Amino acid sequence: MTESGNAAVYFVDRHVAEGHAGAIAFREATGDQRELSYGDLASQSGCVATALGRAGITRESRALMLVLDQVEFPSIFWGCLKAGVVPVPLNTLLATPVYEAILNDSRATCLFVSAELWPVVQPAAAASSHLTRIVVIGGTAPEGTQGYGDFVDGCGPAETIDASADDVAFWLYSSGSTGQPKGVRHVHGALRATSDTYGAQVLGIEESDVIFSAAKLFFAYGMGNGMTFPMSVGATAILFNGRPTPDDVTGILAAQKPTIFCGVPTLYAAMVAYLGKAGKPDISLRRCISAGEALPAEVGRKWSEIWGTDILDGVGSTEMLHIFLSNAPGDVTYGTSGRAVPGYDVRLVDENGEEVGDDGGIGELLVRGASAADGYWNQRGKSRITFEGEWTRTGDKYERASEGRFVYCGRTDDMFKVSGIWLSPFEVEQALASHPAVLEAAVVAACDDEGLEKPKAYIVLQDGGDPAGLADELKEYVKGQIGKWKYPRWINFVGDLPKTATGKIQRFKLRDSE
Repeated sequence: MTESGNAAVYFVDRHVAEGHAGAIAFREATGDQRELSYGDLASQSGCVATALGRAGITRESRALMLVLDQVEFPSIFWGCLKAGVVPVPLNTLLATPVYEAILNDSRATCLFVSAELWPVVQPAAAASSHLTRIVVIGGTAPEGTQGYGDFVDGCGPAETIDASADDVAFWLYSSGSTGQPKGVRHVHGALRATSDTYGAQVLGIEESDVIFSAAKLFFAYGMGNGMTFPMSVGATAILFNGRPTPDDVTGILAAQKPTIFCGVPTLYAAMVAYLGKAGKPDISLRRCISAGEALPAEVGRKWSEIWGTDILDGVGSTEMLHIFLSNAPGDVTYGTSGRAVPGYDVRLVDENGEEVGDDGGIGELLVRGASAADGYWNQRGKSRITFEGEWTRTGDKYERASEGRFVYCGRTDDMFKVSGIWLSPFEVEQALASHPAVLEAAVVAACDDEGLEKPKAYIVLQDGGDPAGLADELKEYVKGQIGKWKYPRWINFVGDLPKTATGKIQRFKLRDSE
């Protein structure tokens, strides 16, 4: 009999069968710092599977997970996979109308929710005609819901159901950086595909590692970092259910002493500024990675100076589940997204779908690999546009540089022409961010008096600095860095920039504000 393709067999049950039940899989960074061993995870996820069956939640039903990064998250996620129920982890920072739209779109029959998040989802849950069971984690279960303890009470572990590697295992809703979220369907085999490629061959995670991902489990990048990668080798992941501020993250690094840290460019930039004043904890990080948005070169260099450890910047997507283009240990060039991760193929195409030349050409990045999604739920038109046979359109514009490296230029809808030449907002943003007074920058197109598009910049200063006289200085600085025609014609100083939960700047909101 062939081994089941159910991902829970490989990531959960295997560790018990191989005698590693006592190893710690997850540890919470705050509160009582609860721990979950691999044996506990196998047992508790099995109990969740039994409880789902007892509650009448049948195979292929959707179970929404509005759950913070806490030890119940992996128990519920893997318990759903063991039962054949499809878990749908949700962004914990959305508004009530978005949750209502997702509930209606997914037609989920079950909702798991952390007690802290119940007030925002309660009106949406009340309006749902599909939900038959609401399970609240922590606190006292409100009327019409069931506490998590009661839900699993008296349930022994269930057998993990047999499944094909091509069966849909879970959904993720896209971050919605350019609109409403879309349900992205992923198969069982995709989870191991990412751990066998990026996890093993770029991150190089080992059983002895302790990994802390500031990026949360509810989206693709965080799920790999904080759950499937450590579980692929029996390592330990640190879970933090709060907002990852520089102060809190530095405290966790000092207390938990991880060997691998996973962040996003926004956090790295803020931490570079913070650590320059507070000093770094006395720990050794052997690996740091970044994704979500391209990492400014200056941030990478400053981080490396502080820690003596490079940031491996890469690019991934919800549709591809994790990183497919990345810098690698001993092969880092800041300002680039590196090369294709082993197991993936990438290519650039122009507006007509034709291949872009080897060096210096700019085109949309397409990627091919085993972790590609099975498509969007209820979005056939968008599925046909994004998934072209074996190839997935990323919506990112890239330039192919020397030695097979790729340089990020922006989203396809962020690029614009100045004086008839394509301009990359990200190139201007990097130049601005390299100025010592600038913390963050975002650049969009705006029209001058003649109706021609020119760059406009939104700037967040270091420590809320004084913008007096800086606008003209920054314009001249950009001219000297990247070219006279690329400088921003207008500069607005702002307190912060609109971002998704994954740290991506939402430039469309800045364009809409014009």
